[in-house]
Amino acid sequence: MSVFEHSEFDGHEHVAFYQDKISGLKAIIAVHNSNLGSALGGCRMWPYASGEEALRDVLRLSKGMTYKAAMAGLKQGGGKAVIIGNPRTEKTSDKLLAMGKFIDSLSGKYISAEDSGLTVDDLKLMGKQTVHVSGIHAKYHINSEPADGNPAPSTAYGVYVGLKTTVEHAMNSELKGVKIAIQGLGHVGLRLAKHLHQQGAILYVTDIHPENIEKAVSEFSAIAVSPQNIYDLDVDVFAPCAMGAILDAENIAKLKVKVIAGAANNQLAKEEFGQLLADKGILYAPDYVINAGGIIDIYHQSISSSDKGLRDHIEKISDTLVEIYRRAQSQGVATNIVANQIAEERFG
Repeated sequence: MSVFEHSEFDGHEHVAFYQDKISGLKAIIAVHNSNLGSALGGCRMWPYASGEEALRDVLRLSKGMTYKAAMAGLKQGGGKAVIIGNPRTEKTSDKLLAMGKFIDSLSGKYISAEDSGLTVDDLKLMGKQTVHVSGIHAKYHINSEPADGNPAPSTAYGVYVGLKTTVEHAMNSELKGVKIAIQGLGHVGLRLAKHLHQQGAILYVTDIHPENIEKAVSEFSAIAVSPQNIYDLDVDVFAPCAMGAILDAENIAKLKVKVIAGAANNQLAKEEFGQLLADKGILYAPDYVINAGGIIDIYHQSISSSDKGLRDHIEKISDTLVEIYRRAQSQGVATNIVANQIAEERFG
């Protein structure tokens, strides 16, 4: 099947495949839209079951970055890179150096950043082969965390701000005593759990790594839940913070929540499922709006800014979500559709 006929192809400007036989690197870079500027987006390493699965992910994610940058008010386009492989067992210096060369071959059309499976140190190694890597010379802090180039603290803070706003809008409530199910306790999910715990929320958590669950239970008094049962809980909020496309018809039917607000990208398996959520009375925070803290952080690290400038920009996520919720209510359409409309007005 041609890339052009792929179900996730959406007029992408550039899709590049790369294989380095010496290092064993297999990777894909997708540039969705560069109308507002060079395509910015993370590079992730994931043990995809096939090249088709990797292609589907990079096409979806790069499109999401275009919308995310536009909604965050950035003069950047959207792109993404994926490396096929298990980051825990297959990541090597040679693969990262080869990935740097691959990024450099696009001559600045795509600017890379940290994402799942990679660290800032990995990006610094890639940066030996290209200047088109962001976040490796960080200067500004969020919530007193080190300015080390890791965008996860800013992503988590933005999700926290957006979740709090969404709960206020849907439930007219503060976070104290609100029951929240968090799916995924990686760099962002654990930080989100900390923010919510500090506000008195009751947490239910799951993750594929038992040590992450143990940390949340011991530090945040969270209640451990098996991955297959996270959708069935009688809670107020579902916060997906792992992989995308988990909001499908089967899982939506199980949900009893009033709010969905989380860090995962591409949470809706299909766009039309946003209306399914609305019909159930669930207020959905569009993923690329609520999780934009990371890209905002990366942008501020590349300009003359400040800790306060970074924090203030992230907190504008709240205003953007309120605008979406009000327009969705007045138009009688799903929140994801309204978010798309606003984004397309900005980058189109």
